Amino acid sequence: MSFAYSDADKAAIYKVIAERRDMRHFLPTPIAPELLQKLLHAAHHAPSVGLMQPWRFIRISDATLRQSIHKLVDEERKHTAQAIGEVENTARMAEFMRLKVEGILDCGEVLVATLCDQREQHIFGRRTMPEMDLASVSCAIQNLWLAARAEGIGMGWVSLFDPQQLAQLLNMPEGAKPVAILCLGYVNSFYKSPMLVEEGWTTEKPLSEMLMENGWQNNEGQS
Repeated sequence: MSFAYSDADKAAIYKVIAERRDMRHFLPTPIAPELLQKLLHAAHHAPSVGLMQPWRFIRISDATLRQSIHKLVDEERKHTAQAIGEVENTARMAEFMRLKVEGILDCGEVLVATLCDQREQHIFGRRTMPEMDLASVSCAIQNLWLAARAEGIGMGWVSLFDPQQLAQLLNMPEGAKPVAILCLGYVNSFYKSPMLVEEGWTTEKPLSEMLMENGWQNNEGQS
């Protein structure tokens, strides 16, 4: 007895994985509330260690608050550019400043994905690997991302922010932590390749450089 999906269903799954993109360019078209709920339910179906479900999603519906979040991101963008200039060079810093790194003011919906508070109470699967709560939230974000792509909705994960400042802005309790600012919205088109590749910022590495067997091997630079 086979539990595999049909060929068409399998093809759809592999297609949405391959065509998911970290989007930065959006249309202001609103997302219907029922569709947003559908996407959030997909996120909520994510696996979590010990079934702790550490994800919390804060929907940003207030325009002034959205502006404040954008300001935090823009401040961190400048700090990141300075750090790139110090580690690499000023030309690379200028290249970074030309990149569009977020679409907070353009997209239809902004969500902040967070870790819940009181996570220390959850021991199952976390005694030696406490970061598994973050892994669980990442799974929820990926579920949301793939579901959004299947629905023709673009999503961008923004990580350029000071987590303590964002937590204060959102009145989050002690112990809770923002993980990602998620921009969701309709788009003119999806990038054919990751935007950082299209912009010439970096290139993707092949799977062969990431795959090892029976122990650690440094495959980088090998033919």
